[in-house]
Amino acid sequence: MKFRSSMFLALAMFWCVSAYAQQAPQPLTHWSVYAVKPGKEEDFLNLVKAVGQPVRDKLMADGVVLAWGVEVSMLRGHDEGTHAIWYTVADWSGIQKVESGIAAQVAKLDADDAKAAADGKKKSAKPAAGTMERLRDAVDFPKTKDYITRDLLFVPGQTMPPAGSLPFVRYNFIKVKPGKAQAYRAAFDKYNKPVLDKLVADGTLVAYGLAVEEVKTTGDFTHYVWFAVNNLDGFEKLRNAFVADRDRRSAEEREAITEAFTHATDPDAARSELDRHLIFRVAGQK
Repeated sequence: MKFRSSMFLALAMFWCVSAYAQQAPQPLTHWSVYAVKPGKEEDFLNLVKAVGQPVRDKLMADGVVLAWGVEVSMLRGHDEGTHAIWYTVADWSGIQKVESGIAAQVAKLDADDAKAAADGKKKSAKPAAGTMERLRDAVDFPKTKDYITRDLLFVPGQTMPPAGSLPFVRYNFIKVKPGKAQAYRAAFDKYNKPVLDKLVADGTLVAYGLAVEEVKTTGDFTHYVWFAVNNLDGFEKLRNAFVADRDRRSAEEREAITEAFTHATDPDAARSELDRHLIFRVAGQK
């Protein structure tokens, strides 16, 4: 993912039911991007399921976590990161609760291992590695990166994704020129948002958003747009919808659109990312 090479993106694959989205239209997403060592992919996912999953699932049941998942890039070889763990919350208090819960879960797992050793179950064996030691064995730890992003615009579909759904997400990274953020947003809302809203309404897109880093860590981009689909064919429909929208316009209108975006952004800095989920959870999913 882009954030894996300079920051991660993200994803931001953010999810919540429409009613909740109206109450909290700009959710935060915390990202942890890991470079998992070759052959250690299963060990890494087992750690995710033992450490983070119980915490995030419980906080989701409590209404704190709106969604969470694990993603990998479908376009390999472009950056050091291989796996990203993300979770979405309404505000900073949610991040505090997740981070505190993870720390408590790590301490519990290590205490359980220590108790098992003290009970003599493994007296003759080498003491079990601690949770963080197992993580360091599975990943190239110095390459780990964390990010926090916020959706400026979040548009979910009206239908909850089915249980077991593993969406695909595309991220388009944009570098808006200094002082041109309002001009870019105006162009996006006028020319791109209507097309995307129709694709959400007809079910082609299950959600989309316009996001920025909440805590700035990179100068490679300023904004990113994400699109989530249940099947890769959705991206073909996305492309066709934009082609059709531009084709129906006059040459003058197309020129105006090009001018609006090139005036506000650096086209040479634009990049894209395509990810698939290995784990995906959303609040209210049956």
